[in-house]
Amino acid sequence: MTSRIKAHQHRLITDENSRWWTLGAMCFALFMIMLDNTVVNVALPSIQRDLHASLSSLEWTVNAYTLTFAVLLVTGGRLGDIFGRRRMFIFGVVVFALSSLAIGLAPSDTALVAFRAVQGIGAAFMMPATLSIITQAFPPHQRGTAIGTWAGVSALALAIGPVVGGFLTQQVSWRAIFFINPPIAVIAVAVTLFATRESRDETVSRTIDYPGIAAVTVSLTALILALVEGNRWGWSSARIITLFAIAAAGLAAFIAIEMRSRSPMVDFAFYRSRSFLGANIVAFIVSFAMLAMFFFMALYLQNILHFTPLQAGVRFLPTTLVIIVMGPLAGRLTDRIGPRPLMTLGLVTVALALLLQSRITVHTGYGTLLPGFTLMGAGMGLVMSPMSTAAMNAVDRTKAGVASGVLSMSRMVGGTFGVAVMGALITTIGRSKIDAGLPHVPAATRAAIANSLGGGGAVTGHHVSAQIVTTVREAYVSALSTGLLIGAATTLVGAVVAWVLIQKTPTGAEPAPAAIAGAEPETAPEPPVEAGIV
Repeated sequence: MTSRIKAHQHRLITDENSRWWTLGAMCFALFMIMLDNTVVNVALPSIQRDLHASLSSLEWTVNAYTLTFAVLLVTGGRLGDIFGRRRMFIFGVVVFALSSLAIGLAPSDTALVAFRAVQGIGAAFMMPATLSIITQAFPPHQRGTAIGTWAGVSALALAIGPVVGGFLTQQVSWRAIFFINPPIAVIAVAVTLFATRESRDETVSRTIDYPGIAAVTVSLTALILALVEGNRWGWSSARIITLFAIAAAGLAAFIAIEMRSRSPMVDFAFYRSRSFLGANIVAFIVSFAMLAMFFFMALYLQNILHFTPLQAGVRFLPTTLVIIVMGPLAGRLTDRIGPRPLMTLGLVTVALALLLQSRITVHTGYGTLLPGFTLMGAGMGLVMSPMSTAAMNAVDRTKAGVASGVLSMSRMVGGTFGVAVMGALITTIGRSKIDAGLPHVPAATRAAIANSLGGGGAVTGHHVSAQIVTTVREAYVSALSTGLLIGAATTLVGAVVAWVLIQKTPTGAEPAPAAIAGAEPETAPEPPVEAGIV
């Protein structure tokens, strides 16, 4: 029986098509990670009501996941390089599935946040493995196409996530959105074992940089905690100042450790490549803008415009459906014209989308929002796969795991910053609106109302006057509009970075050996890319 299965496997998976099976397996797993991201955003108001979650807990429902995800991405990528990328990938899938079960059964917001952090650990081992395995499987002249497909599948999950999440939240429970992960995980593990070959970096020692991991974990945790709790604790409070000091000290310690370590977690020679540096800066900026928009626009649609979770999820479809189309197309174009023009155009388009969305009011119709959502999808589709291709082609294939981890960390840290900073902006800017609109309300009450703005401007209770409800809603929308304008300006800075730093020529070639040592890969001669290869 076993021999028959193996014989059938050999007929089905050949040397010629194994890379495409591998791409399918990685895309299937990535689908699960990205599905979970957007599913949770739509369910936040329901989680808040069901578990009586505080604003801080609501933010940490997102941030606990993204923080552990971001902190451990480089670790996951490096461990994959050392011990085997497929092995670490499967480990991540199992952790992700088990934590999803625990989240679905969580009795309190504290338990929910804790298991979301564990879920982020699983995702941190999965995400860099998908990109590094694809990089290993495909030659440079096909890598853009493969990564474009990878980005398109990611967008498909983003598109389905709000709809599935909205439907399950509205018709069953928000808990059901986490119970769909284990069956997907089982299939992902089976396909991976069946189709994906093991690979590792034979040039590195099997040494784990524990001091480096500890330093970067402390630094990022302190920084994000300060950003999330700054409004509630006070930006000039001793706790916030201490957290910022810890973050700075941790970052300095991390750099010092990595520069002296024989087996560093992050090889800073990567950043001597302008393309690798530029791709990571762009990854931070574009995730900053996108995740902040998704998080707070989901609250706006439900708490201000009074859409149900399912209706809100459907409203996000134009963004993600356009990414599904643009992602693979941008990947193919990257193989021909290079990533720089696509990334620059994409970032300008994202900035325009945020500018259009900044026109929101408390009575905005969906027709006004639609152009911004559509342009956001077009811009993101033009940025994501060229950005990933530029980063992965800037380093040697043997370093694909850690390079993928660094890029993914930049994206996730950027997204965490986006949610935290936008929440801080909304609370700070909205506070002046609250003070001006409710002069007869006690100062302590106004401060409490202002601190709730980051939860979406929802005000409930039998004793809440119509004036308070109206003022809070207007303050939230005004502050969100200003935040979106700031996001647009930040994204334009990213467009300049992409144009200046990303290499001009197509990336369809292996980096020269000098790139491994940290020299500029752009200075090395590259063979021409065949125009007919897709």
